[in-house]
Amino acid sequence: MSAPLDRALVPPALQDPAALEALAREYGTPLFVYDEDELRRRCREYADRFGGGNVAYAGKAFLCTTMAQVVAEEGLHLDVATGGELHVALSAGFPPDRVIFHGNNKSTEELAQALDARVGRIVADSFDELDRLEKLATAGSVRPDVLVRVTPGVEAHTHEFIETGTDESKFGFTVANGVARKAALRVAGSSSMELAGLHSHIGSQIFVLESYRLATEIVARLAAEIEQETGSPVRELNLGGGLGVRYLLGDPDHSVAEYAGMLRAVCEAAVTAAGLRSVPRMMVEPGRSIAGPAAITLYRVGTVKEIPGGRTYVAVDGGMSDNPRPVLYGAGYEAYLPARIDEPRPLVCSIAGKHCEQGDLVVADARLPDGVRVGDLLAVPVTGAYGYSMASNYNKVPRPAVVFVRHGVARVVIRRETTEDLLRLDEA
Repeated sequence: MSAPLDRALVPPALQDPAALEALAREYGTPLFVYDEDELRRRCREYADRFGGGNVAYAGKAFLCTTMAQVVAEEGLHLDVATGGELHVALSAGFPPDRVIFHGNNKSTEELAQALDARVGRIVADSFDELDRLEKLATAGSVRPDVLVRVTPGVEAHTHEFIETGTDESKFGFTVANGVARKAALRVAGSSSMELAGLHSHIGSQIFVLESYRLATEIVARLAAEIEQETGSPVRELNLGGGLGVRYLLGDPDHSVAEYAGMLRAVCEAAVTAAGLRSVPRMMVEPGRSIAGPAAITLYRVGTVKEIPGGRTYVAVDGGMSDNPRPVLYGAGYEAYLPARIDEPRPLVCSIAGKHCEQGDLVVADARLPDGVRVGDLLAVPVTGAYGYSMASNYNKVPRPAVVFVRHGVARVVIRRETTEDLLRLDEA
C-alpha cells in the first residue's frame, strides 16, 4: 500500500510542514510536539460524555506539571500510580481531592504521602496494602475513601503485557475465587477505612468493546453481593480506561461517544440485572485516548542504508530511548515526511533508532515516499502516550524536549536534557 498518510492521524495544529521544520530547528530533535487545543478538546469530549467529575485522566500515559494543570483546568480528576506521580500532581497545584491513587505495590511511605495529601481515592490492590493502610489511617485519624481493585477474569484481546483483567494478573483481587468479595467486606467493616466502591481495569489498547460489557456485569454482580451483605449501597464503580486508539491506517477508530454510550448502557443494564437498589456513580480513567493522538514525534534522518536483496533502513536520531513501545510489545506506528505528507509512500523500509539493539526499530514496517535523504525531517504520529513517560537514557542519550503548541505559539513544557544532566546523579 503506497497511499499517502491519512491526515486524520495528525492533530490539526501540527500539519504545517514549515512550522514543524521551524520547531525542529529551534528545539532540536527528537522532539515531542503536542497540539494543546486537541489535548484539551479530548479532555472536554470525555467530560461532555461522562461528566467531568466522572473522568480521571490516567497520568501514566503522560504527566508533567503543565499536563496536570491542563487536566485540572478541564475539570477532570487525575489517576496517579506512584508517589512520584503524586508529587508532580501536587507540585502542579492539582486538587488532591480529585486524585485517585493507584499502584499494585504501594510502599508505606507512599500510602502515608497519600493520606497526608488527603487524596480523593486510594485504590487498594492487596491485603498487605490494606494492613498498612489501616494501620496508618488509625494512627493518623484519617479515614480514607478506598476503592477495591477487582480482577474480573476477562480476556481483553490486547497484548499480554498490557492486559490486566485476567485471573493471572498481578493487579487486584480476583472475583472468581471470592477474594475480591472478602477484600471489599474487610474495607466495609473497618473503622479506619471507608468503602467508596469497586475498581476494575481490564487492559490497555482495547478495541473489542464486548470485553467491557463482560467485566462490568461481573463487577456489578459483586457490588450486589456486597450490598446485600453489608446493607449499604456500593457508591462507585470505576471501570478504568484502556480504550484503543488508531495508530495504524487499518486500526479501528472507536469514538469517545460510541465508547461512552456503550459503557453507560452496559453499566445501567448490569446494575439492573444484578439487583442493585441504586445506580452507583460510574467513573472511567482514560489516558492513551486523551494524550496519544494529540502529539507527534519529530526526528531527523541521519542515515539511509539499503541492503542489497534485503531491507532498507532509515535511521533517525532517537529510538527506543524516547519510545520503547515497539521493542516492548511490537507496537505499530505510521511514519511520514511532513514536507511530503500528501505524497504516495511506495518505499518499504524500517525506521531504525540509534541504539545498540537490533530490535531498536521505531517503525519496523514503514512506508515513505521514494527519495528519502539524510537531513529530512521525519514524523511519527500518535506518540502522545507512553512515549516520553517511558523514555530512558539508554546509551546515555539525553531525553527529548516536549513542546505544547496552542494558537500557533509553542512553549516548552519539558526542556531537553543536556549531556551535563547525564552526570547529575553521579558521585565523584
